[in-house]
Amino acid sequence: MTGAPQVDFALDTYECIVLYPGAAGRALPAETVQRLQAEHLAHMQALQRRGIILVNGSVDGPAREPDPPIGFGLAHTGSVDDVRSVMEADPAVQAGLYRVDVLTFLCPAGSLEFPLVKTQS
Repeated sequence: MTGAPQVDFALDTYECIVLYPGAAGRALPAETVQRLQAEHLAHMQALQRRGIILVNGSVDGPAREPDPPIGFGLAHTGSVDDVRSVMEADPAVQAGLYRVDVLTFLCPAGSLEFPLVKTQS
């Protein structure tokens, strides 16, 4: 699908972050993986504190092989490129433990709430 669907109701637009295992992940020593995972979590928490990431988390369970997603997130910046840029700055992405894709996510306006995101006044 390219562009916004033609619907008779308002849409909210978000940036959907999809995290996959990276090519280097299997070759990295366990200590390096642990360190990168901790750095990844710190990076994501910092992005959430800055209001860039609204929600994020990992996924588990059966999925299509060979490269099932391992995490998702939503941002609301108005720019897929900006979100991709901050995600590519993630130390775990830079090291190849993870790879990331950022897509546009559309849903009916007002259908999502993020109670953990503090409203700035």
